[in-house]
This record gives sequence, structure tokens and C-alpha cells, in this order.
Amino acid sequence: MKILAIADEESKYLWDYFDKSKIEGIDLIISCGDLNPHYLSFLVTLSSVPVLYVHGNHDGKYENIPPEGCTCIDDEIYVHNGIRILGLGGSMRYKPGPHQYTEWQMRQRVAKLRFKLFKSRGFDILVTHAPAYQLNDGMDLPHQGFQVFKTLMEKYRPKYFLHGHVHLSYGRGHKRYDKYQDTHVINAYERCVFEFEDENPREHIR
Repeated sequence: MKILAIADEESKYLWDYFDKSKIEGIDLIISCGDLNPHYLSFLVTLSSVPVLYVHGNHDGKYENIPPEGCTCIDDEIYVHNGIRILGLGGSMRYKPGPHQYTEWQMRQRVAKLRFKLFKSRGFDILVTHAPAYQLNDGMDLPHQGFQVFKTLMEKYRPKYFLHGHVHLSYGRGHKRYDKYQDTHVINAYERCVFEFEDENPREHIR
């Protein structure tokens, strides 16, 4: 299954210069947050494939302008073609506002998913906005990752962890790809494409 992951910055390649051939063969689009809701609606309309999303810390506007035709997977396990996808949006709390959480609050969200995780027997892809703690995150509080994301990877061994929030343009040495134990970690900043079944995604992410 070919997945287009997006986050943080709208891709001019897709939005301003859209051509259906650019998403030919894409089976699923996943947004890791902080994107214009009209951009997501545009992609779901012209691609005719499901668009899933979690909220970023700048997505308060979604309350009034939700991405039409798209599916929010925050605090849900969404199954697509047998692949289980867990969504946990938001960033570390650094000021008043929606979609921001302390480490304890994020752990509480995960605790409430206990029955869903048991029923689904885990998950295959973890989708978040923020990164995991000390795994491609920032040293400043706004861009610090959550420790509980590492706990989830250690316990359930998902194949992929997709996140956004730390822009590759920040110049801090942030990486597109990393690996934590058995999990392939992908920073979805702007856009990237990967095959779920690929055993060596680092070599083929584009």
C-alpha cells in the first residue's frame, strides 16, 4: 500500500501545480497536522482516496472549518485495508490554546485507549503531530516530544511512526527518516511517499 504523508506546510507541488499523475498509485493520504483545512479537502476531492488527519497545535480553526470529506483519527484506531492506524494529535503544551498537552495529559489520552488497543490487538501505524521525546524532537518546550510515544512503540512494535511539527527547514539537523527499535520513524514535513510493505523504507522514501 502506497501512502502519502503530509504535515506543517502545504506542498506547492501538489496544491499550486496539481496534476492527478502526481498522486497516481497513492492508496491513502495521512496528515500529521498544521495544514490548511482547504488543502486537505482539495486533496480528498481530487485524489479520490481517503484522507486521514490528526490535529496540529495550530489547527484550532478546524473547529469552524473542518476539512470536508476527511476523517479525523485523533484518539481512534482506524483500519484501512487491514492496517490499523492510531492517531494522537497535538503538541507539548507551551501556551494557552487547543491541541496542546502536558506529558501527563497525553498519557491520560493513551490510557483511555486501553480497550480499543486490546480489541484491535495493537496498531501498525502511529500517527501524531509531535515527535517522540529525544527522537528527532527539539530542545525547546514547543517542539519537545512525548515520552509516551516511545512507550507505545516499545509495547506494540508498530511498523511505522509518522509525525510532523519539526520542520526540516529549521536547520537543526532534523531528519526525514529514523528508526526506534522495530519502528520506522518518518517526519512527514510537507510531503513524502512510502510503501507500507517496504522492508527498507529509508532507501525508497521520496
